[in-house]
Amino acid sequence: MTALPRLPHRVRRKIRAAVAGFLIAVLFWAVMLALLPYRRELRRDVPHRTRARDPQFARDMAGLYGTPIIGGNQITSLLNGDAIFPTMLRDIAKARRSITFETYIYWSGEIAEAFCDALVARAQAGVAVKVLIDWVGGLPMHDDLIDRMHEGGVMVRMFRPMRPRTLTRLNNRTHRKVLVVDGRIGYTGGVGIADTWRGDARSPEEWRDTHYRVQGPVVAMLQNAFANNWVEASGEVLRGADFYPVLDPVGTLDVQMIKSNTGSRNEVHLMLMTALAAATRSIRISTPYFVPDRVAIDQLLAARARGVEITLLVAGAKTDSRMVRHVSRRCWEELLAAGVRILEYQPTFLHAKMIIIDDLWTSIGSANFDERSFRLNDEANLNVYSTAFAEEQAIIFEADCVRARVVTQSDLRRMSWWDQLQGMVMSLLRPHL
Repeated sequence: MTALPRLPHRVRRKIRAAVAGFLIAVLFWAVMLALLPYRRELRRDVPHRTRARDPQFARDMAGLYGTPIIGGNQITSLLNGDAIFPTMLRDIAKARRSITFETYIYWSGEIAEAFCDALVARAQAGVAVKVLIDWVGGLPMHDDLIDRMHEGGVMVRMFRPMRPRTLTRLNNRTHRKVLVVDGRIGYTGGVGIADTWRGDARSPEEWRDTHYRVQGPVVAMLQNAFANNWVEASGEVLRGADFYPVLDPVGTLDVQMIKSNTGSRNEVHLMLMTALAAATRSIRISTPYFVPDRVAIDQLLAARARGVEITLLVAGAKTDSRMVRHVSRRCWEELLAAGVRILEYQPTFLHAKMIIIDDLWTSIGSANFDERSFRLNDEANLNVYSTAFAEEQAIIFEADCVRARVVTQSDLRRMSWWDQLQGMVMSLLRPHL
């Protein structure tokens, strides 16, 4: 067979340049697609038609978002790492059949080691242990922790690692925080697995957060949130009594789970706007990252226009993202002018997430009040339809407000031109913060 003639060096160089240019173009457009947030279903605020105290509100929420409001549940509030981590570790140590654990942040340090040891111990005892860690949130995690889990029998998967098939979804992360033990005890809230969450919010090194221990039939819905992302990461469909046992009522709370999945409807955004539209007396929001879209701002302004008292509690100068703080302040003047009360938490970084409507309805879980949670992240929140639970959360909220500083219009006028310029420029990246 006659050998093909060797191409001249100049031609080969042009071919290599063309191939390189093509690959760079493909990578560029893949990155651009990844950075594009998903469409907004809502173009304007949801009109106020049904009040939160009206039974129709619950029927609307169940019908609109396709998840039932389930009775017979119990939720225990856990404040800060000194209460959160020991309780979680005790339940893990008691596991007999299964542990499923999904988290955005799993870093290295003492608490990361403690969770690794506890999970490995149960896996070696024959418990099915499955751990799903977001690839971006888990980047600071040392490889030896992952290796120890693998070697100890824990099934560990990273959610959407950088691969050719995930490039267009690289900006869509799982921000869910879900732990389910034996299919019977669930946890959700704001805490990640890192030493910054240890302690009791006594200093800037001890972050302020709230996590929740859940029992009752709604735990199956928390398991669903894990299973939904686990099948994407592992290809395994979770089934059987180890993961979905019969769950009898253990309390009195009516609870609904709402989860958002990137690529489908912005369920968390739609749900929160619907809830805000039902407020007639008060709205309390605690969030570390307040970067709302125009619809959410208009929703709050509409509530103020009908006389609803609104208190917004956000992280202060002690934050893990000064960029978010600069961008967040760009909408504060408008809200303050409308009578929204804004407070900045002072002792440490406030990472607790909570929304209370009319002291009747509460939403807790992983979602922040920002565009990233509204449009880019996979989130999971529990909506609790209970006056008693709302009043309990209001006490926690007001205790945090005591440790916060009220923001005034004069505070915004004292901002330097440099801070204002940073906020203006960085606001172009608002959905990605």
